Amino acid sequence: QVQLVESGGGLVQAGGSLRLSCAASGRTFNRYSMGWFRQGPGKEREFVAAISWSGIMKDYADSVKGRFTISRDNSKKTVYLQMNSLKPEDTAVYYCAARSAEITRFASYDYWGQGTQVTVSS
Repeated sequence: QVQLVESGGGLVQAGGSLRLSCAASGRTFNRYSMGWFRQGPGKEREFVAAISWSGIMKDYADSVKGRFTISRDNSKKTVYLQMNSLKPEDTAVYYCAARSAEITRFASYDYWGQGTQVTVSS
């Protein structure tokens, strides 16, 4: 069982930055691929970024590529999402997720956090 708790969301102006964190419980964090998804107002949940258990493999949605960076620290059981050059369309609830398999853009993750709100003002 893995429990995930996101933090770091907030209100920021367009062009600003935020760093989201996702802290995991459990002893096997380093066996899980991790992903970030988001759901904007009136929209479906969408893939943002994913990272393999080793941190070597990463994948990004085209909409965030070059602006967002996913990373992880297995010693701290934490995955991060550094978000730069934020745009109003990045406004959403951001969720982290874990799966005991290779990374994927599909929402077929085993565990989900409760989400953290990111609001980007224009």
